[in-house]
Amino acid sequence: MRARVVRVALVATAVALLLLAVPLAVAVRITFFADENGELERAATATVVRVGPDFAAGDPVELPGGRDEMQRGIYDATGRLRSGVGPASGGDAVRQALSGRVARKQTGGELVVVVPVSSGERVIGAVRASTSARTVWSRVWWGWAALLGLCLLALGAAVIVARRQASVLSSPLEALARTSLAIADGDLHARADPSTIAEIDEVARAHNAMVERLARLLERQRHFTANASHQLRTPLTGLQLGLEAALADPDADARAALAEAAEKTRHLDHTIDEVLRLATSDASTWVSAPAQEVGELLEAAERRWHGVLARDGRRLTVFWEPESEKLPVPGHTTDQILDVLLDNAHRHGGGSVTVTLRDLGTALAVDVADEGTAALESRVIFERGMGAGSGIGLALARELAGAVGARLALAGTAPTRFTLLLPLDAGR
Repeated sequence: MRARVVRVALVATAVALLLLAVPLAVAVRITFFADENGELERAATATVVRVGPDFAAGDPVELPGGRDEMQRGIYDATGRLRSGVGPASGGDAVRQALSGRVARKQTGGELVVVVPVSSGERVIGAVRASTSARTVWSRVWWGWAALLGLCLLALGAAVIVARRQASVLSSPLEALARTSLAIADGDLHARADPSTIAEIDEVARAHNAMVERLARLLERQRHFTANASHQLRTPLTGLQLGLEAALADPDADARAALAEAAEKTRHLDHTIDEVLRLATSDASTWVSAPAQEVGELLEAAERRWHGVLARDGRRLTVFWEPESEKLPVPGHTTDQILDVLLDNAHRHGGGSVTVTLRDLGTALAVDVADEGTAALESRVIFERGMGAGSGIGLALARELAGAVGARLALAGTAPTRFTLLLPLDAGR
C-alpha cells in the first residue's frame, strides 16, 4: 500500500507541475524576448534624440555608448547606413520605420528594432538597434533550467511528504492486519488500537465490535458444553439409580418407577432448554420460561433431592408460608438455580440442608443453607473455575438469576447460606 500511495502522490504532483511549468516556460520565453525588444527600443530612442535637424544635410551624429552585444546604426531617408553598425541597406525594418512606424523584427538570427527620426512633420531617417537572438535564448534557457530545478525540488519534496503520509496511512492498516492474524490464530483478546485517521478508526471499531461478538458467542458455546455436562450429570445419575433399583427389586412397583423416571426425564428436558436458552440469548433477547407457583417448585425440588441427601444420612427440610406458595416465579429457571444450590450443599456442605421461602413484599427470598462453612469469599465464589469442584455450578446459577432479573448472593459463610431474590413480577 505504501508504494501505491507514493505512486499516486507522485503522479498527482507531476501532473500539477506539468500544468504549471509549461505555461510558465512559455511566459518566460515571451517575457525575455519582450524585455529585450523593449531594451532595444529604449537604446534606439536614446540615439534618436542625438540626431539633429541638420542630419538630412549631412551633419554627422555621435552614437551613445551601450552594451557590447547591441549594435546600432543610423540610416538616412533613402535607407542607406550613415553611421554605426548595421547592414548597408536597412531592409524591410528600416523601410517600415521610414514610413513613420516603429518596426520590430526577428530576422537572420537577430532581434531588430527600428525607430523613425522626425524633424517637424517629416521623417528624415531611422535608428536601427539589434542584438543576437542567441543571447536572448541563452537567458531563456537559464530561466527554463531554474524552472526545471524548482520542479525537481518540488517533486523531491513531494516524494518525502508522500512517503511520510504513506507511512501514516498504512501503519494503522498494517496494525489492524496483525491484529486480525492474531485473532485468526486464536487470541480473542487482541484488539485494534485507535489511530489519528477517522475512517480507519471507524473500521477498527467495527472490527473490535465484531471480535467482541464472536468472543461472546464462542464463550457461550464453551459455557454451554460445561453447563450442560454439569446440570445433566446428577439427574442422569439419579434416573439411572432409580431404574436400576426398580430392576433389582422383584417386588418394586413398576408403574411408580416409570412415573418417577418420566418426571426425571421431563426435568432433564427442562434443564436442556434452560442451558440452551442461556447459551443462545442475552439480556436483551432472553425470554423467560412460563411462570409456576413457587410452592410447586419447592415440592418438586424436595422430591428430587430428599433421597440423594438421605443416602448420605443428611436431612432436607423445606419451609414456606402458606400464603406465599401461590406466588408465580420463572419456573424452569428457578428450578435450575435450586438444583445448583442443593447440589452445592450436597457436594461441598455438611449436616442438614434447609430451604426457606420468605415473602419480602416486592420480592421472594429463597434461602438454601447447610451446616458447613463456605471455603471462598463472596467476591470470588461465583467465578468460573473457583473452588474445589468444577467451579461451574454457582457461576451458572448466577447467570440464570441475572437473565430473569433475579439476584443470587452468598448471605452467610458459617454456616453456609445462599439467598436467591426473585422479583414478584419476574415470572408474570
